[in-house]
Amino acid sequence: MEKRQLGRSGLRISRMALGTMTWGGDTDPDEAASQLVAFVDAGGTLVDTADLYAGGEAERMLGELLSDLVPREDVVLATKTVARRTDGPFGGGASRGALLSALEGSLQRLRTDHIDLWQLHAWDSGVPIEETLSALDYAVTSGKVRYVGVSNYAGWQLATAASLAAVPLVSGQFEYSLLERGIEREVVPAATHHGIGVLPWAPLGRGVLTGKYRTGTPADSRGASAEYAGYVEHHRTERAARIVQAVVTAAEGLGTSPLAVALAWVRDRPGVAAPVVGARDTGQLTGSLAAEELTLPPAIRSALDDVSDIEFGYPERGTR
Repeated sequence: MEKRQLGRSGLRISRMALGTMTWGGDTDPDEAASQLVAFVDAGGTLVDTADLYAGGEAERMLGELLSDLVPREDVVLATKTVARRTDGPFGGGASRGALLSALEGSLQRLRTDHIDLWQLHAWDSGVPIEETLSALDYAVTSGKVRYVGVSNYAGWQLATAASLAAVPLVSGQFEYSLLERGIEREVVPAATHHGIGVLPWAPLGRGVLTGKYRTGTPADSRGASAEYAGYVEHHRTERAARIVQAVVTAAEGLGTSPLAVALAWVRDRPGVAAPVVGARDTGQLTGSLAAEELTLPPAIRSALDDVSDIEFGYPERGTR
């Protein structure tokens, strides 16, 4: 798997990341082990988790695997925090106390003395950003964290944090796919200006871009589960159907899967460092890894750009 620099930092990562949101839930320890081995064997390095996933169980599973199965030094370990974990005064949010408490918990669950990439999962409007950033500064200067980033920030939030941070923000995680291109208006320009690499989550449009929902809802899919039905339904629109059909047509012409086409498109968008791909099982992950071999021809990329295009208004489009 090819490697890329993460933003303007010196950190090199695989151009695809393994997401672990389903670990500890839909994905059991044996399946998680199989996924991690397959990913690392394919040349993948960036593994992303969060203290929120399965109430910390995803971090625990990953920590065990990095102790027993895959060498810690072979992985760029990324995790996220800010979400409410407990009802205590330091059980969530982006205050200095809550963040540093969360950091200690993640280090314990991950069985490591440092985290390679520590990310704020969301903006916390109840805490001064200077206080939040002071925790990131301490985390890096103490040696417990190597690099820091954010997730789900609006453009102005990203620019504000990047301008005030004592240690550079190197990554930003945002939903980004052919079905969700909103970050191109302000977030991507802000990230590019400040040297922040984009790590798209849900690069397959929450599963819709695989084409599996074109004729209904498969019984074994997320769309059929009570927990994730609304998550998937968000992208089951008439516009999405047109885009999915274009992806399917492109895949048929290239002799590959819709999944590979959708993933290759977002992977090679300006500013993107690595899409974060999650899978319930190794079979799904193998399909995503196959996209590494695919580079979209310019004509197909242009057609997909056109069918998924978003409207730019003032001031993003300028004054013309």
